[in-house]
Amino acid sequence: MIQKKDMDWPASLDEYQKLVIRMNTPRVVIDNAVCATATLVKVDSARKDGILLEAVQVLTDLDLSIKKAYISSDGRWFMDVFHVTDQYGEKLADERVISDIERSLGASDEAAVVSVGMDPITTLELTGADRPGLLSEVFAVLSDLHCIVAEAKLWTHNGRIAALIFVKEEDSGLRIEDSEKIRRIEARLRNVVRGATTAVSSSAITASSGGTYVDRRLHQMMFADRDYERGNSGVSDTSVSVQNWTERGYSIVNVQCRDRPKLLFDVICTLTDMEYVVFHGTIDTTGDRACQEFCIRHSDGSPISSEAERQRVIQCLQAAIDRRASEGLRLELCATNDRSGLLAEATRTFRENGLSVTRAEVSTKGDMALNMFYVTDAAGHPTDRKTIDAVIERVGAGRLKVYEDRSNQTKHIQPNSAQEESSIASAGLLYLGSLVRKNLYNLGLIRSCS
Repeated sequence: MIQKKDMDWPASLDEYQKLVIRMNTPRVVIDNAVCATATLVKVDSARKDGILLEAVQVLTDLDLSIKKAYISSDGRWFMDVFHVTDQYGEKLADERVISDIERSLGASDEAAVVSVGMDPITTLELTGADRPGLLSEVFAVLSDLHCIVAEAKLWTHNGRIAALIFVKEEDSGLRIEDSEKIRRIEARLRNVVRGATTAVSSSAITASSGGTYVDRRLHQMMFADRDYERGNSGVSDTSVSVQNWTERGYSIVNVQCRDRPKLLFDVICTLTDMEYVVFHGTIDTTGDRACQEFCIRHSDGSPISSEAERQRVIQCLQAAIDRRASEGLRLELCATNDRSGLLAEATRTFRENGLSVTRAEVSTKGDMALNMFYVTDAAGHPTDRKTIDAVIERVGAGRLKVYEDRSNQTKHIQPNSAQEESSIASAGLLYLGSLVRKNLYNLGLIRSCS
């Protein structure tokens, strides 16, 4: 068992300030002995807004999978137990990862404000209507305006896109300072994306400073664009139900879907941004299926009060889960000696061969470009091998790799009737009632993963 050590105090703090920090700083215990298949990460601290999301963000940014979790934050205290594994499904053995968890989860507010030095960069935010070839045109505009894409992430969902693109000047490698050029970028991008909204800013935060920062912002952008109201244009096996637990004053959210990385982050992020507070919860993963159940209230302490609000929560959670679903074939573009126009050239090849990009992640490390694209045909169907071979021939077999990642695609499963949906919701409510009581009684004293 590993427990967080006492911190080194800055000389500027007096004894009272140290006491306040001690009382509010989370206590972190990492235990590899209790469970045979996962590492337990236990966190308890004084409750504050957003603390659950902060904990999940830390674990997600370290590429850890949360297989089970028990959450309680009633009263003034927050207590969580996470059963986590590394990206290979093994218990945590890397001391550096364990140290990162302790340092990040146990950081005080004063420690958290210490920023990491990095060069400021220009950030582009783009939302609008999606269509085949759109990403190619966006990158072509940026290349034509002599902008280098340092990092980028794009999601598509229900016919809409949200993209965060981090760019710098081609000549200097610095952020774009010319206000006239910024206006040209915005105007050109609005012409490319139908119904687009854009925002350009200079920021000291890049995509590499924290994956969940970018992911949370993409969720917020799509939520603001109301993609959840447009109907499910793809396939999904996500089941979400919401019922009120009247005698306890909670609303109960039950989520059942295919398990995948960052699933818990997407759910907690959405509830937090919708200004709900999670008081209790259980997360359980069996095989490739995940079940998540939460007791929530509004930030003012009230439960969900109307059918319209209940439906909105269901729609928003389904959208948050499905946005990250990887539809299509995964292509990875890697190239040394990264040069201006590489992304425009590669995505133009996709477009000319009838491929549509449903999701993209772009990054550069030094002279190395590391880019991932999920592609379908123009109608959203799986691509054929002949088309992929033609794209590889154009881009270069040494640079473009194909990964048969179709297992991440979901199947369209919906309740057959309102009665079936109601029975699922009721079952979830009863299950949560007994499970929460059992787990909260034993929180912090868990002896097995079962």
